[in-house]
Amino acid sequence: MTGQTAMIAERCSDCGGTMVCQVNQFIQRDDLWWDAEISCDTCGMAGCEDSSPGRPPEDVRKALLTAHGPARLRVVGPMPSLVPALKVLREVSGASLPDARKQVDELRRGGLVGTLTEMEFLRLRLRRLGVPVDVEFGTD
Repeated sequence: MTGQTAMIAERCSDCGGTMVCQVNQFIQRDDLWWDAEISCDTCGMAGCEDSSPGRPPEDVRKALLTAHGPARLRVVGPMPSLVPALKVLREVSGASLPDARKQVDELRRGGLVGTLTEMEFLRLRLRRLGVPVDVEFGTD
């Protein structure tokens, strides 16, 4: 299972102490998931703030990208047809056909950039339909 975790420190709304929010992004049941767990060592407040399939909110993505850096998904071989890539990108992102075409162009040129979990999720989906892609991690 591919997943990443990051910590976000916030002010506790109950006591004013420092609350830690652990955010996670992972692949589960053939879907991209994220969750957030909060805890405050000062007052003991703790819980699961959210757990949802799909792309996380931007503050969660930003924390993951800051903690781990970006990953890049690139085409690594000939693509006989754009249709499988368009299908996956439209399904995963809900993009319109013109936007999915722009994403395929990015994928073929410099690659798509996101969290490692997002790029691994796309890699699995694209390879399943015969699109030759791979993920590079630790490069900008």
